[in-house]
Amino acid sequence: MSKDWLDMIKWDDRGLVPAIAQEMGSGKVLMLSWMNRESLQLTRKTGHAVYWSRSRNALWHKGEASGHWQVVHAIQVDCDADVVLLEVEQKGSIACHTGRHNCFFRELHADQWVEIAPVLKDPDTIYNQS
Repeated sequence: MSKDWLDMIKWDDRGLVPAIAQEMGSGKVLMLSWMNRESLQLTRKTGHAVYWSRSRNALWHKGEASGHWQVVHAIQVDCDADVVLLEVEQKGSIACHTGRHNCFFRELHADQWVEIAPVLKDPDTIYNQS
């Protein structure tokens, strides 16, 4: 009897695995999040990225609050089966909660972190905060 595909993943002691969202076409890394069995199962079933929020201790359907969904085109696992890679189409071109295209917008220059990517949309307008 073959193992279930989810059993092949090396989950950490909290039942989580890091998940990298990579933009289809450009190959740009958009973000790193966490997944549990349920979120990875839902991602495969729905075709949209679903993560596990460690801060809220709850499932996080990417784009549910912001409208910036991630359509998943491929799910891969690394050689050790302890990191998941999602090839995604980023809807609305914003993956980061700061309103930027991706979460990796700071680069080290002469011992200083420099912001190298602009805010595309004010996060307060994205999340309807008052």
